[in-house]
Amino acid sequence: MSGESELLLQPSGKRVKVRKGAKLLDAIRRAGVHLPTRCDGKAACMMCKVRDINGSGLTAVSDQERRKLGGMHEQGYRLACQTRISGPAAVELPEDPLRAAVRRQLERQREEEDRLW
Repeated sequence: MSGESELLLQPSGKRVKVRKGAKLLDAIRRAGVHLPTRCDGKAACMMCKVRDINGSGLTAVSDQERRKLGGMHEQGYRLACQTRISGPAAVELPEDPLRAAVRRQLERQREEEDRLW
């Protein structure tokens, strides 16, 4: 696996060039995106779960990943610390918990305002 590929990070839409064979977690971090982990990339904490959007461009799911993710791998979830880039790829990153809470609150406020009018 030599050369570069493009990695699309959603929901931001950020596109970055990454070296084929690079760990997905490293590529995400080099793109300047924070993806928290507690286990330092040893597949123990499961905090680096991402969802494969286009179904290609990432290495096959390893046995270790399959055991950790259970049935989630069938829905496209991967552990960024265990996955490598093999071609053009697109992944959906988890939403920051604080940002998610603010988004939900704003949605509730909009719904309440809509009901009043």
